[in-house]
Amino acid sequence: MSTRTERANAIRVLSMDAVQAANSGHPGAPMGLADVGEVLWRDVLKHNPCDPGWTDRDRFVLSNGHGSMLLYSLLHLTGYEVSLDDIRNFRQLGAITAGHPEYGECPGVETTTGPLGQGLANAVGMALAELKLAAEFNRDGFPVVDHRTWVIAGDGCLMEGISHEAASLAGTLGLAKLICIYDDNGISIDGDVGEWYSEDVGARFESYGWRVIRNVDGHDADEVEKALRAAIDSDGRPTLVCCRTTIGFGSPNKQGKASAHGAALGVDEVALVRKQLNWGDEPFDVPDSIRADWDMRARGSELQESWQSLFAGYRERYPDLAAEYLRRMNGELAEGWNDAVRALAASEQDTPQDLATRKSSQKVIGAVAEGLPELFGGSADLTSSNLTSWEGAGDSQHMSYGVREFGMSAISNGMLLHGGFRPFTGTFLVFMEYARNAVRLAALMEIPNIFVYTHDSVAVGEDGPTHQPIEQLTNLRTTPNLATWRPCDTVESAVAWEEAISSATRPSALIFTRQNTRGQTRSRQAFEDIRRGGYILRDCDGEPEIILIATGSEVELAVDTHEQLTGQGRQVRVVSMPCVEQFLDQDEAYREAVLPAGVRRRVAIEAGHPDYWYRFVGLDGAVVGIDRYGVSAPGGEAMRTLGMTVENVINVTRSVLGG
Repeated sequence: MSTRTERANAIRVLSMDAVQAANSGHPGAPMGLADVGEVLWRDVLKHNPCDPGWTDRDRFVLSNGHGSMLLYSLLHLTGYEVSLDDIRNFRQLGAITAGHPEYGECPGVETTTGPLGQGLANAVGMALAELKLAAEFNRDGFPVVDHRTWVIAGDGCLMEGISHEAASLAGTLGLAKLICIYDDNGISIDGDVGEWYSEDVGARFESYGWRVIRNVDGHDADEVEKALRAAIDSDGRPTLVCCRTTIGFGSPNKQGKASAHGAALGVDEVALVRKQLNWGDEPFDVPDSIRADWDMRARGSELQESWQSLFAGYRERYPDLAAEYLRRMNGELAEGWNDAVRALAASEQDTPQDLATRKSSQKVIGAVAEGLPELFGGSADLTSSNLTSWEGAGDSQHMSYGVREFGMSAISNGMLLHGGFRPFTGTFLVFMEYARNAVRLAALMEIPNIFVYTHDSVAVGEDGPTHQPIEQLTNLRTTPNLATWRPCDTVESAVAWEEAISSATRPSALIFTRQNTRGQTRSRQAFEDIRRGGYILRDCDGEPEIILIATGSEVELAVDTHEQLTGQGRQVRVVSMPCVEQFLDQDEAYREAVLPAGVRRRVAIEAGHPDYWYRFVGLDGAVVGIDRYGVSAPGGEAMRTLGMTVENVINVTRSVLGG
C-alpha cells in the first residue's frame, strides 16, 4: 500500500505538470495543500465520486480558486469523471478544467471560485441551507440531512472584506457543520504577506464566535487528520483549522517563495521536483498502486447506500416529508405553486390601485410563499424598507443578514447551490454596488438567484446623491445572463416575481420604487404580454408616428404624454418595457410588432442613465434620463429638478416629432 506522502505527491506532480503544460496557472497552493487534501478527501470527506449530486454529501469549496489544480487532482484521483486528458488540457479552450473551478462544467465542483473570499461566503450559505433543512426534515432516528461543508481559504480570501461579513454571520448563526481550513502559507503574489497582513487570524475568528484549532502542521498527515476529526466533533460553533503550509512544497528552489505562486515552475525546476520527490520522469504519470489507493468509488458508494437505506425507512415512516425533500432537492416547483400569484395579478388588473412597487412586491412575495415553502428571503438590515418579509414568514423562510450586502448575496448564492431553497435578498439599488461581484457570479454560474433592489431612482429623495441610483440599472442590464425587471405596478410586479421563480438558468434583479406608482389599466392581450418583457400598453389607430418606451415609475409619464398628444391628434404608442432581456428573447415577429423598424421616432423614458436606451431609440430618437448625480431634496422635487416630468417628456417628444 502506498504511503500518505506518496499519495500527496501525486497531487503535487499532477498540479505542477498541468501548470507547466499550460505554461499558466498556480502550482504553489496545490503543492502546499497536497497533504491536507489527501487526508480530507480520502479519510474524512463524505462523498461519492459515482454520484456527485448525492444530496447528503459533504460540500467542499476551494475558496482560493486559483489553486484549482488541487481540486482537479483530487477529483481525478478519487474517481470522478475528470480524466487524465482533462488534467492535460488544464486551462485550454473547451476543457472542463478551467483556470478557476467553474460550476456546471466539471463534476464535483460545487461553486465557481476565483474572486477571493466568495467561496467562503458560498460555503456559509451551504452550511446555512443544511442547518435549515435539517431542522425542517429530520426526525428522531432519521437524520436524513446530516452533512458538513468544508472550505479551504488562503490569506487572500481572508484579506477580502467579504470574509469578515460571511464569517461574522456564520459565528452568530452557530453553523456548527461549517469547517474552514486556513491555508496559512504567508505568501501572496507580492511576496511575504507579513508586511501588509499581520493580524492574528485565529483571534479574529474567535471574536466571531468560531472555535479555532491553531498551529496545525499542514505537512504532517497525522496531525492534520487529528485536527480535522476534532473539527467534526462539534461544540455548536463553526471551526477554523489553521494549517501552516509551505507554498510550492517539494520545489527545491521555489518552495516558500512568491515565485511558486502564480506561474509555471519551469522545465528545470519540474525536473528537480521529480528528483526531490523520487518520482518518475514522465509528465502526468501516477503509478497504478498509488492510483488504486486513491480510488474512493467503492467507499463512496457504501456511504451513499447506507444513507439510502436510512432514507428508505424515512420514506416509509414519513412519506409526505420524503417526497417534499426530494422535490426540493431536485429543484422542482410544486404543481400550482403560482396559483396565488396569478390570482393576485388578475385581481389587481381588474381593480388597479396606486402603490409603491416595493409594497406591490411584498404582496406578491406573500402569494409566492403560499405555494413555495422553499422560499427563503432576507435583507441587509433594510427589511422594513425593502419589504422582504411577509405575514406568516418565520425563521425557516426569512432572516436578517445585517449590514452585509456582499456577504448576503454570496451566501444566498451558496444556499441556492446547496439545493432545497429558492433564496432572495434585498437592499437598496444603489447598494447593489457593494454586492456587484456576487451578482456577476450568479449570472456566470447560470443559477436562478433573485436579487431585490428597492429605492430605485432619485425619487428616494432626501437621502441625496449617495443614496440615489443613476448608473446601476445600466450596470445590471449589461450583465450577461441576468434578467433585470423594473415593473410599473402590482400586476407587472407579480409577473416579474413569477418569471424570476420560474427561471432555471438565469438570475433576476427585481427593481422596485419607494414612491407610489399608478396602477395601470390594460387590455387582456397586454396583460398576457407582460411576461414577454415588453408590450404595447397604449396604442393609436393605425401606424404610430412615435413610440414612447418606459419602465417602472416613468410608465405613467409616458401614459400621460400619450393622452395629451393623442388629444392633439398625434399617433402615439406607449411600450412598457419591464424587462429588456425578456423582450430581446422573443421572436423577431413579436419584437417587430411592438417596435416596428419603420417607426424610427422613439423616446425612451427612465429615471436613470440614458446611454443604454439609445440601442432602442437610435439617432432619430431621444432619451429622457439622468446622466448626473442626484440632489438632496424631497423625492418629487428631485424628480422635477432632473427633468422627470410630463412637461419635459412632452417637450422632448414634440422635438423628436419635429414640432
